[in-house]
Amino acid sequence: MQTQRKAFDVRNFVGGEWVEANGQQTEAVYNPATGEVIAKTPLSTKEDVERAVGAAEAAFSGWSATPVTQRARVLFRFKMLLEEHFEELRDLVTLENGKDAKDAAGEVRRGIEVVEFACGMPSLMMGETVRDVASGIDNVSWRYPLGVVAAIVPFNFPCMIPLWTMPVAVGAGNTYLLKPSERTPLCSKRLVELFVEAGVPEGVVNLVNGAHETVNAILEHPRVKAVSFVGSQPVAEHVYKTGTASGKRVQALAGAKNSMIVLPDAVLEKAVPNIVSSAYGNAGERCLAGSVLVAVGEKEAQDRVVEKVREAASSMKVGAGYEEGSELTPLIRDSHRQKVRSYVDLGEKEGAEVVLDGREVRREEGFFFGPTILDGVTGEMRVAREEIFGPVLSVVRVDTLEEAVAFTNGSPFGNACSIYTENGAAVRYWREHVEAGMLGVNIGVAAPMAFFPFNGVKNSFYGDLHATGKDGVRFFTENKVEVVRYLSEPASGEAVRLPQEAGA
Repeated sequence: MQTQRKAFDVRNFVGGEWVEANGQQTEAVYNPATGEVIAKTPLSTKEDVERAVGAAEAAFSGWSATPVTQRARVLFRFKMLLEEHFEELRDLVTLENGKDAKDAAGEVRRGIEVVEFACGMPSLMMGETVRDVASGIDNVSWRYPLGVVAAIVPFNFPCMIPLWTMPVAVGAGNTYLLKPSERTPLCSKRLVELFVEAGVPEGVVNLVNGAHETVNAILEHPRVKAVSFVGSQPVAEHVYKTGTASGKRVQALAGAKNSMIVLPDAVLEKAVPNIVSSAYGNAGERCLAGSVLVAVGEKEAQDRVVEKVREAASSMKVGAGYEEGSELTPLIRDSHRQKVRSYVDLGEKEGAEVVLDGREVRREEGFFFGPTILDGVTGEMRVAREEIFGPVLSVVRVDTLEEAVAFTNGSPFGNACSIYTENGAAVRYWREHVEAGMLGVNIGVAAPMAFFPFNGVKNSFYGDLHATGKDGVRFFTENKVEVVRYLSEPASGEAVRLPQEAGA
């Protein structure tokens, strides 16, 4: 049990100062493991967003003109500070999100990897050249920052996802506005403090807390050039449509319903722990969670994998992230726990069999939900098609790999898909035909490294350029393409003289 602590102070950061929000309303921030209120997030208004955009706009001319090598040095210092405060950031993730120390540490590490990638901004900002595209004419492209850009981030990765955009956007020469989830504002606050300590100038990085009004004010603001969003599918669609209607560049990473296809030749003693980790890690609150197990083959093979997964899941320790050995941590809110429960009830009503039931967890405090398995799920059921975002695994049984791929492709989402097999031909067929942007072979969470794009497709992504990797750099920059010709030429055999030399 964690001891009672003093509530955290949550404010906005505008123009280099921590300031009170204009809005009077707040939202409680809970420790999901205990239900204790640990902070109150101010719900900022349109006026708060206007002040932050003004500060960012005022800082843009100076920051964009700062040599990219100097901007990279700030990122190197930022990376060093993140390493020095690694355990503090890990514990903040556990406190406000609820995930266990191992998952929280992994989140912080993956965020730092994006900073490491952005430290290479001098190379990433390189344009392209071709000489003599015609006689005496060269073609050059230059990469420029956009201006004021914004990121709207979710509760489930409060440290990693701000770092998907902050170092890339700022390293490329933009000025930046961060809108954290109102449910998890503490990591964002600390990241901004460390970035300021690293030497980022006033107004380059700003933070505005809030909810719907704040989001819409960012989306509709005429001087915000680009918006990056991560969250649920309905909100992602709203962000994309509203932002693009206002003339912005938008990337909106949305929901998921990821299949894990298990073939009869899968090495189950190694695959099952990976499957369980994918389905139940972070209480299933991640867009790369494997939420559907597609068991392929004869009934005996299907039964074998389902039973082994059930045995492994049923032995998981349900507990707070700070408790030793906890494997299944709490959901973010009680309201979300009730939503997850309603989906299990629905699946049962639709005809699925609850072979592992997590609806009743013997913990008086916090927002816990036990590992749950729904067997006999079919493609027509809502629990097979809709994102539950909790520790619920739906089992679909099919005879062939072709049927497994067809089921997966019937989903409106296309974030990720995994396959468990040692058959290279099967992997190749699956890779060529499955409709998902991130693929895992014997890997249940197919998260790409920071120098690759986070590559959801279909209703899992709205936009053209994905987050992270070179896509992220392209998203936060614009090209200018120049065609160059000089009309004067020196006389034959005459040395070329510069203007100041000619007048000497």
